[in-house]
Amino acid sequence: MNSSELIRIVDAMQRDKNISKDIIFEGIEQAIQLAAERHFGEENDIPVEVSIDRMTGTITAKHGEENIDPGLLGRIAAQSAKQLMIQRIREAECTTVYDKFDKQRGEIARGTVQRVEAGTAILTVDKHEAILPRSEQIPGESFQVGETVKTVVLEVRRAGQRVKVVLSRCHPDFVRCLFEEEIPEIKDRVIEIKAIAREAGHRTKIAVSSIDMKVDCVGACVGIRGSRIKNVIEELNGERIDVIRWNDSLQVMIPNALSPAQIEEVFLYGRLGRAIVLVQEDQLSLAIGRRGQNVRLASKLVGWDIEIMTHDEYNDGIDRAERWFRQLPGITDEAVEQLIVEGFLSYTDLTFLDGPGLQELIGCEEDVAEEMIACAEEWADAADEEARREQQELQAQREAARQQARMTMAGESADAKATFDSMFKDADESATPPAGDETLAEEPAVSEAAEAAVEGEVAPEAVPAEQTPA
Repeated sequence: MNSSELIRIVDAMQRDKNISKDIIFEGIEQAIQLAAERHFGEENDIPVEVSIDRMTGTITAKHGEENIDPGLLGRIAAQSAKQLMIQRIREAECTTVYDKFDKQRGEIARGTVQRVEAGTAILTVDKHEAILPRSEQIPGESFQVGETVKTVVLEVRRAGQRVKVVLSRCHPDFVRCLFEEEIPEIKDRVIEIKAIAREAGHRTKIAVSSIDMKVDCVGACVGIRGSRIKNVIEELNGERIDVIRWNDSLQVMIPNALSPAQIEEVFLYGRLGRAIVLVQEDQLSLAIGRRGQNVRLASKLVGWDIEIMTHDEYNDGIDRAERWFRQLPGITDEAVEQLIVEGFLSYTDLTFLDGPGLQELIGCEEDVAEEMIACAEEWADAADEEARREQQELQAQREAARQQARMTMAGESADAKATFDSMFKDADESATPPAGDETLAEEPAVSEAAEAAVEGEVAPEAVPAEQTPA
């Protein structure tokens, strides 16, 4: 291989594989050095040095002070050098691909579907293979070969000499990237996305704020008659999106996050990271949402555990907690009141504290605090066990009801089958000719119209009914 051909090959590899020329030259130098060392023998202690001029491609190899002609190396040594060079180049290509996609984590990636295997879509993204697992697809969607799909780079990891790129359409960052594409104010950092809570395929809550008081962050994201958010919803296959105005005050932010429900009052308990929200009876189901979706997404959005209650439920909960806490050993009225003020409404809530924490909260002795927590843990475990037993009993009752239903259906089927068998048996017996009447037995009487109906010449309903003699 002459110098000009070597430079041409290196340039082509750098262009096609996106690998640095220095890495390619170093791989070739190491390969030639290995071939030379094997050619002269491992027992030879004279070092071998190989260098390649990066501009001209001239190869210089020395065995000690003696120049070596790379073309004189043995065929076996040359084959080993070739394998080493391929390995080095693959490692360099793997590192390049990893670094490239690692920088794109959380960013939009457009890929073309090459095939779909057991629900997992295999895409080509920038000439590299990536996977979109079934778990990272929006529920209900499917892909066709050749289709262009928008995704977000979720994970990049090495697998030997290969790089595994995992894509997602369910991650909240996918919604974030779509908003950045569709809303110029977000891309220009005039509007900032503060938080996103998402249940892919169903609903997303996104909280935004504006650094410019003249820009309405919610209106800019939605657009006139929803013109801006429309493309995002279409990309998410009709997923519902709630755009919420961010506020640093949880007293304001939590009602915003629970919209469209009307909130009466919000109680914040910092020790437990809990917020109790009071609503009217007619707003309870709206605040909780279908299968608890609204309150669940609101909790994720604000980072607090939110409980929705009516005023009556809240008052009942306080009364119940007061009765429970008064049973704790060494408890005082002031301690009970302090626990309720801090948002502790059950035995389970107390188990989140340790002895020193409870001692600091209610001002008791450390051994008394430890005894209270031990009792609370014991009672909480007993309550959990009781709930688990009730759940098992309910499950057993349901299973028994299913078995009874199956047996009933099976019995009805058996009775129906016996009835039909009896009917056909009676029909067969009535059609059997009497003994000794060989003529009827050999040739049953059938009307011409009935024969025509059997052969398909006349519709069955056209066959005249037999006339019964008076």
